[in-house]
Amino acid sequence: MPLSHGHDLDARARRLLRTLIAQYLADGEPVGSRTLSRSSGLDVSPATIRNIMADLEEAGLVASPHTSAGRVPTPRGLRLFVDSLIELQPLPREEMARLKRELPPGPTTTRDLLSNVSTLLSAMTHFAGVVTVPRQGDFPLRHIDFVPLPDARVLVILVFSDNQVQNRIVQLAKPLDGRELEQAANYLNTHFAGLRVDDIRAHLLRELREAGSELNRLVASATELAAASFAPQGGEDVLVSGQTNLMGYAELADLDRLRELFEAFQKKNELLQLMEVCARAPGVRLFIGEESGFAALDGCSVVTASYGAQGRVLGAIGVIGPTRMAYERVIPVVQATAGLLSDALNRAATSL
Repeated sequence: MPLSHGHDLDARARRLLRTLIAQYLADGEPVGSRTLSRSSGLDVSPATIRNIMADLEEAGLVASPHTSAGRVPTPRGLRLFVDSLIELQPLPREEMARLKRELPPGPTTTRDLLSNVSTLLSAMTHFAGVVTVPRQGDFPLRHIDFVPLPDARVLVILVFSDNQVQNRIVQLAKPLDGRELEQAANYLNTHFAGLRVDDIRAHLLRELREAGSELNRLVASATELAAASFAPQGGEDVLVSGQTNLMGYAELADLDRLRELFEAFQKKNELLQLMEVCARAPGVRLFIGEESGFAALDGCSVVTASYGAQGRVLGAIGVIGPTRMAYERVIPVVQATAGLLSDALNRAATSL
């Protein structure tokens, strides 16, 4: 969200702040008044620049680290810079071509595709690439098969529209022979292929209530099998690639900070919570420093975008890096990758 007081800055202050932040993002060093005087193109005295810098510091947009004569942007200043001082451009044609070239062109499982996206984001930005993996039940069912096992158990083979195959073993109240299992599979494939697991389960339960004791044996068997086969499974997961890239940035080089950050990557709980929040909002989301609400990410910026298929949001992708990142490049990379991922998932869905 843009800072309201940012719009109160006059043109000179905005230009100096933009110049300071651009210089800081480029070399990571505090920026002094003399450098600003040379780089900003403003015809003002060093004293005037110092006064404007003092005002920006009082507003919480820049800070003076240690005893340095220069200043660096605060997370608040970076937020203002991203929201209103830079003009984002579409991803250059050659980088878009690289993204398209390196995403798998042919049929693949969604998890493999997302793993590839996570690695690609890391390679394109030199930060950590993050992608949430949706529940398998978010994808339409393509086909179901049942294989009888001893002791009234059944092996359920579920094939989803994203080519993912899932095997489950279910326990029935009484055994069904191979012919009955084949009939039940045929019934489910005929009536419910192309629907999501949650929708199939709801439909069958409604059918069971409405038909009551008059339900024929075939539908009863199919309903019992489906109820067990489509029981809710685990929730989302999150894939992270390129964590070690972050060790190369001076801002994150503190061992305690790195340990906390890597623990967050390993446990994934907080990261998944943050990405789920991002998935619920359209477009690009950006958290700078403590804006994420998670202590482990205080020294980082997180840039995310949601992805989906057939008008349904499935998750979010993003990168995690130091707050000193080239936002005008990273944001279009994340945005373009999310769009290409959604396109790939839509193509897979329409091939059902």
